[in-house]
Amino acid sequence: MPKRHTWLEDAQGLLTGVLLMALAIQFFKHAGLLTGGITGLAFLLYYATHWAYGAIFFAISLPFYLFAYRVLGREFTLKTFLCIAMLSVLADWLPHWIQFGQLQPWFASIIGGLLAGIGILMLIRHKASLGGVTVMALFLQQRHGWRAGHIQLVFDLCILAAGAMTVSGEKLLLSIMGAVALNLVIAINHRPGRYMGM
Repeated sequence: MPKRHTWLEDAQGLLTGVLLMALAIQFFKHAGLLTGGITGLAFLLYYATHWAYGAIFFAISLPFYLFAYRVLGREFTLKTFLCIAMLSVLADWLPHWIQFGQLQPWFASIIGGLLAGIGILMLIRHKASLGGVTVMALFLQQRHGWRAGHIQLVFDLCILAAGAMTVSGEKLLLSIMGAVALNLVIAINHRPGRYMGM
């Protein structure tokens, strides 16, 4: 049986995962792209209203805590709440710390997707998530053995399709490319029974 992470290992893993996701959001936002999941839904509302992205993300994540508590337990829910709170703050703070002088949208799509996938994967390994679709994907993986990455990709493509009226066709295609990159990271690197903590 694999050893549990220590609280220090969890803190490092969760903070790193959230930072990677916050950086991915900056790539997507600067290039005017979308992504999937609750993060993508927050982008749709952000582009439509220009309200603070972090506040939107935090607010639309609230309904998923009860579901997470019931199906994945108190520890997972608490860690997820902390990650969402951190990401909500960092998503709005990071533009003060980093700015892009030049950023090709295709590169933003790929690197943003990879960073987001690695960040989410780190959170999953430390029994946390950024809520929403990831919670449901992990639940369905545990209950039915379906791969979380494949489930996430289906949801992501639905959200991206809803964004077809928000961004141009080119940016929509680049957003889909980013979602594929994100979900390939999860699908390839998070398979039930394959990876055990060392």
